[in-house]
Amino acid sequence: MTTAYQGIRGRLDGREPVLLDGPMGSELVRRGVRWRKHGLLTDTDAVWRLHEEYLDAGAQVLRTNTFQLNPRVYLNVFRSPEHMLHIGAPGLETLVPRLIETSVKLAREARQKAGRDNEVPIAGVLSPLEHCYRPDLSPREDVARQEHGAQAAIFAAQGVDFLFAESMNTISEARAVLQAGREAGLPVWVSFVLGPEGELLGREPLDRAVGEMQDGGAEAVMVNCAPPDDVTGAVARLSRTCRVPFGGFAHIGRFSPPSWKFEFHPQFIETETWPPERYLAEARRWRDAGATILGGCCGTGPEHIRALAGAFGGDGKGA
Repeated sequence: MTTAYQGIRGRLDGREPVLLDGPMGSELVRRGVRWRKHGLLTDTDAVWRLHEEYLDAGAQVLRTNTFQLNPRVYLNVFRSPEHMLHIGAPGLETLVPRLIETSVKLAREARQKAGRDNEVPIAGVLSPLEHCYRPDLSPREDVARQEHGAQAAIFAAQGVDFLFAESMNTISEARAVLQAGREAGLPVWVSFVLGPEGELLGREPLDRAVGEMQDGGAEAVMVNCAPPDDVTGAVARLSRTCRVPFGGFAHIGRFSPPSWKFEFHPQFIETETWPPERYLAEARRWRDAGATILGGCCGTGPEHIRALAGAFGGDGKGA
């Protein structure tokens, strides 16, 4: 366990709040970054600056800019791996490991500049292998275990402090990620995307998902990728069933899918109805229910994190 993770673990054990950063992809797109290869080849300065802004706002955890980044993103537009090698751009088969390496490097550089190497852990983000809003596309557990295992090993080699399984939409794929992370020797936090019924988006019971993650060794369980009031209801349920640290981070606004063009990132629009002070008011309800992990999902940004830090304590200038 790294020094930075030990510090966060100590806060959680003491039931003190831990502040996540906010989203990378949706915020970069909002700023006009052309979403190609997660911005990790052409817009590294923008990625680095956003990490820096979250730290300045008071974030106590940095997540890598790797949400929905895996080899399938590229392979899925070809008939087969052989077809990709035949007509695809050079290096596609090794692109994801290179982008993961860059994502960790940028987060580490932002942390170093802030002088917080031993305070802020870097979480390597793993997400569903297919679109996070399409649980019906989730692969078999053995397939997911193999593919997530390959990426977990890359994150471990790059020296992240822990793994963050974000927006998991089925229990089986969450189990696969959890096992992959533990076999890579890293602590694992798991967060589930919610459906409108308050259960997992794949329609499996949230209580069952929480139980399986706890039994499998997850060090924290969260809910995310749903409107704030949906997260509030789910956090109240976690308070009754969760034996490990728990929390939530919500999206705001309305989901606008990407265009048909490959690699375009979705946006969240009409976010103005959830300014930082309103988001904070909802987050206070999560905290009152016992949540110790708080942050922002798509549509939020550094000012939302700054508002959380001002209320719950953070280590940036906004605290």
